[in-house]
Amino acid sequence: MPKRKYIVVLLLFCFATVISQVKPKGNTFDLQGTVVGKENNTPISGVSVTNGKGSYTTTNGLGEFKLKVAIGDRLVIEGSDFQTLYYMVKNQEELKVLVEGYVPGSSGGDRSNPKVTHQMLLDSALRYKKTNIDISLDFITKSILKLGSRGDKGKMAESLSALGEIYHYHKQYDLAIANYLDALRNNRTIKTEILLGKSYLMNRDYDNAERIFLALVKGGDMIPYQKVEIYEGLGDAQMGLGNIMDALKNYNRGLQLAKQNLITPKMTDLNSKIGTAYAQDNKMEQAEEFYDSSLKLASKQAPQRAVQEKEKVADFYNQKSQYSEEIELRKKSLDELNRIPKSKVAKNKPSTMVDTITTQRINYKIANAYIAQDKLSEAIPYLQQSIKEADADDDLVVQKDATRKLSELYKYTGEYSKALETYQQYVSVVDTLYVRKEQELSRAARFNREIAAKQSRISGLEQERQLSQSKYDLALTEQELIAESNKRQIWIIYSLVLGLLLMGLVVFFFYRSNRQQKLANNLLALKSLRSQMNPHFIFNALNSVNNYIAKSDERSANRFLSDFSTLMRSVLENSEEDFIPLTKELDLLELYVKLEHSRFPDKFEYQLHVDDRIEIDKFQIPPMLLQPYIENAIWHGLRYKEDKGFLKIELQEKGHNEILITISDDGIGRKKSGELKTPNQLKQRSKGMGNIKKRIAILNDMYKDRVAVTISDLREDETGTKVELILKKE
Repeated sequence: MPKRKYIVVLLLFCFATVISQVKPKGNTFDLQGTVVGKENNTPISGVSVTNGKGSYTTTNGLGEFKLKVAIGDRLVIEGSDFQTLYYMVKNQEELKVLVEGYVPGSSGGDRSNPKVTHQMLLDSALRYKKTNIDISLDFITKSILKLGSRGDKGKMAESLSALGEIYHYHKQYDLAIANYLDALRNNRTIKTEILLGKSYLMNRDYDNAERIFLALVKGGDMIPYQKVEIYEGLGDAQMGLGNIMDALKNYNRGLQLAKQNLITPKMTDLNSKIGTAYAQDNKMEQAEEFYDSSLKLASKQAPQRAVQEKEKVADFYNQKSQYSEEIELRKKSLDELNRIPKSKVAKNKPSTMVDTITTQRINYKIANAYIAQDKLSEAIPYLQQSIKEADADDDLVVQKDATRKLSELYKYTGEYSKALETYQQYVSVVDTLYVRKEQELSRAARFNREIAAKQSRISGLEQERQLSQSKYDLALTEQELIAESNKRQIWIIYSLVLGLLLMGLVVFFFYRSNRQQKLANNLLALKSLRSQMNPHFIFNALNSVNNYIAKSDERSANRFLSDFSTLMRSVLENSEEDFIPLTKELDLLELYVKLEHSRFPDKFEYQLHVDDRIEIDKFQIPPMLLQPYIENAIWHGLRYKEDKGFLKIELQEKGHNEILITISDDGIGRKKSGELKTPNQLKQRSKGMGNIKKRIAILNDMYKDRVAVTISDLREDETGTKVELILKKE
């Protein structure tokens, strides 16, 4: 790659040197001419005329042009409505170019139908935005093609801004931001800047969002609704940055402006956001006042909006432990939601988004509120109804949570057979959910590939337009160089710099696109590996549960299931994270070792030691990273030892920003453990260990070598095993 760069620079330099030495043959003069239709004498505008030596121009509305040429020059006359023509300059007389078969308004390619306007194509793209992204992107492509290679920058900006809206709706925020920025480079509008700020908010880039909205606040003329949106967006960005007082100040400015101009929807939104800000600042009285206002305003709007606001206020009551008020409000939400026709809800619900306000979720939250009041018998019917509705709507997430909670309630009320039956249903739902997640990952990967291909084509069209525009600018520059030969060298240097900048821009976009694609691939790979590790861990742990059930030890099985459900809840909660706090991982490990020790109390003892000098809360670690090593130590090392073994997990300070985690056991060792394996086991590699290695490799690539692992024998006689893991701070 570096060699190619040097070759390109050398060629450009040689080209510049040759051009600078070329002297025009003969005397140059300004040739005047017109381009018209032969049959109807209609002037043809926008036709490009060049002599192949740097002189370039286009015809005006009357079909006229003026070009600096010399006798003997060969003119090239190009237009989108006719085949390219050539003409040899023989004298200085005015030239009249006649185009045969010219029909006004006709052209080929994507501009063939004059009745289809650029705005119509954009309207069609936005119409299909929610239902079919492929059709929507095709209309955007056609709108760009219709502009041609040197299309209007304002219309190009409209196409790119519409493309950003499509990507924003489908949660492709990085692509939305890139296209909004390209649109602003073509033509800066307040609407596009507001949309860019909203995409930064959704991408949690609060610094850039605040920068955009602060600049807009200081800007010029805009309609009141846009001003309200800007104050609201600025408040959202400051809330994200933790500046609650600044956020409240801007929310209130937006609210006052909305009241002055009777913008009711924004009045509801801003009252709600002000309530949330006060609640976050532990000012509950003020929060309750604004939530009451948002409820009154929402009740006058669409039923879905009213339910949404009721649920938000109910969450606030839950936060204040006012469970009776919470239950009463959620029951009202449930009644209103049940009165809304299902078809209407489905119609208003985007295909790519999951509506979090559903009857099954509200039933589940009501049950939790009853549980918080120790009214278990009243909670059970709501959990059963939540499970039933979640099953009907194929909402596996709510079904999983509600089934687990119902199993726990049966256990607390002493109905152990129902608890076991419900827990088995919970395990079945979890298995189905994992299969569904794998399918979703596959669909997401395919969707990203299709989006990348379409975006690549659209980016190519935009780059082609930019290059064509640059060519036009360069040609005009060369025309001036011929007229002012004494400044030739200076203008050639300028052209070279412009060309290099364009090349650098293209390389930058290519590099950024590759980097984003690599990041997306890494994230997909991590999710895939986590989705493989969690079932592997669950199935291994369930073997222990099965042992107690086989022995008919009901008390131990119940105790084991209770601890196991606590462990699994934490594992599932952390399954989507790349890193979790080290303290949380240590709690999970301690619970897991406790479970295994209860299974093999006569096989090993264990110790978890943490150096007092280590600031544990400042370190983070990939979830489920240490558990497979501990599992191997117990199941393949200590379990086969004749006498009682010892497992030690130790955390030591290695440096200011590093800690050393050691997992050691005095079991039979790796060599003897391998000898005990069956031929079939020897053919297969441990999935857990393989996934761990892949995860560490990907995470180190993304986060700059945060984790390092080495495995060795504990003693010289190849007995025992020691795993050393070095963990760095973020």
